[in-house]
Amino acid sequence: MSVIRVDSGAGRLSFGGIDMPCTIGRGGPCAAEAKREGDGCTPLGRWPVRGVLLRPGKAEASGIRLPWRWVREGDGWSDDPADPAYNRPVHLPRASSAESLLRDDDAYDVMVVLGHNDAPPVPGQGSAIFFHLSEGRPTAGCVAIERGDMLRLLPLLAPGDIMEIV
Repeated sequence: MSVIRVDSGAGRLSFGGIDMPCTIGRGGPCAAEAKREGDGCTPLGRWPVRGVLLRPGKAEASGIRLPWRWVREGDGWSDDPADPAYNRPVHLPRASSAESLLRDDDAYDVMVVLGHNDAPPVPGQGSAIFFHLSEGRPTAGCVAIERGDMLRLLPLLAPGDIMEIV
């Protein structure tokens, strides 16, 4: 097991001997138990790296050791605390609120799914906490790095790795 360390105060991410800038949520860091849906906070703690979602034509899968799959039309992630599928992948459209994984920008070209509030999900305590590509601004609660840094880091990650946000 290796640890991806995010220093939320310094805006730095490190893994082994690699160190790079990162961005967190617009609401800053928060204690995991204080995390609420839509607050823009990035939850402090240790989160398992679950797998990778890649956008076809925007990212390559070669060298990835984590479980991965291509994002398809209709892929979404439930962010509605009243939805039985809260904080789970879902198919769009649906009656409950859900975020599309095919965004107009490039942030979700590469998404590493983190195991925050997923075992099992507690409604309202935060959904879709990903490690994704930076768009040059704070995230909605995720951790983001530049594309070049992600492409360098991604093949180094392995099943069992965790992200520690401090």
